[in-house]
Amino acid sequence: MWGFGEIMAKGKEKPKEKNDKRAKAGKTTAASDMASYADGTPLDRVQYLEAKLILKPDRFNSVQSFRDFGKIVQRTAKKVGVGFIEDRETGLRPEVREIIFGDTPDFRLYNNAFILRRRISYVDGFPVGDPEIVFKFRHPDEQQATAVDVRPKIAGKYRIKFKAEALPLKDQVGGYRILYSHNCQFGLSQMHDADKASMATLVKVFPALASLKKSNDEKISLVNEGIVEEVLLPLGQLDFGKGVVAKCDIGIWRTRGEHKSLVGEFAFQVKFDRREDVAEKQKKLAAQFYIMLQQDVQDWLALGVTKTGMVYRLKGNEPQSHE
Repeated sequence: MWGFGEIMAKGKEKPKEKNDKRAKAGKTTAASDMASYADGTPLDRVQYLEAKLILKPDRFNSVQSFRDFGKIVQRTAKKVGVGFIEDRETGLRPEVREIIFGDTPDFRLYNNAFILRRRISYVDGFPVGDPEIVFKFRHPDEQQATAVDVRPKIAGKYRIKFKAEALPLKDQVGGYRILYSHNCQFGLSQMHDADKASMATLVKVFPALASLKKSNDEKISLVNEGIVEEVLLPLGQLDFGKGVVAKCDIGIWRTRGEHKSLVGEFAFQVKFDRREDVAEKQKKLAAQFYIMLQQDVQDWLALGVTKTGMVYRLKGNEPQSHE
């Protein structure tokens, strides 16, 4: 685990339950039993820490409410000695993106810790750029997340991002839990298969899903018929010193059409080549900021949920998740 978690673990993390069923999910081989992936490629390693606060959406009803939250972030940063560089785009319009999730009718992907989504950016009401496909395995066990080879079998380009995601504890303020998110991302134009909605195609593109396929005739569909509109505003950069700088933003997810608010989120992300490259002082400062911000905005917090989980529960369903 990256140093952020190690520091926060001192009196903050709850002891793990014995026989935690989540550790058995995904049916993967532990990375400790592997030296590389099947083709000899070295195992991916965590190179991002993304700390998130999932927020109640009712307070976010205007761009100004985003900026008001940003002022709280700045005040908290100042209290703990973290520098803050405001993003010039904070004074502009927020970004708007459309997000959909694909899964089998019985949520077989999500129930086995996989997530498949498509995201499209909009400018002035019109889609721009290549729609982005994201495929991920997200799990509380780092070794299991490492062991899953998420690389797509496509002729085009793709990007791997392996993150440690920090979230507050599910039932109280002031602690943390970690999910390991092993992602691949690529533009939809890089995937040339004609029938993109078939499970057979998915398994061809993402071999990690092979054990989940029941038949070649299976189709995936829009999860809960939900189309999400994401409204996102960059706030700036948190400067923890010694070159450790994290972009932060605030956003809200709502359903397209009826504009039903689902959830808000504040997040900041640090990138590093190796965990050892980040000094202990900076790790400690990042942890202090994350804990203090939870306390300063505790009335805003929505504990025990994730953005993806909210979409899967749009119609009252409660599939077993690993979040």
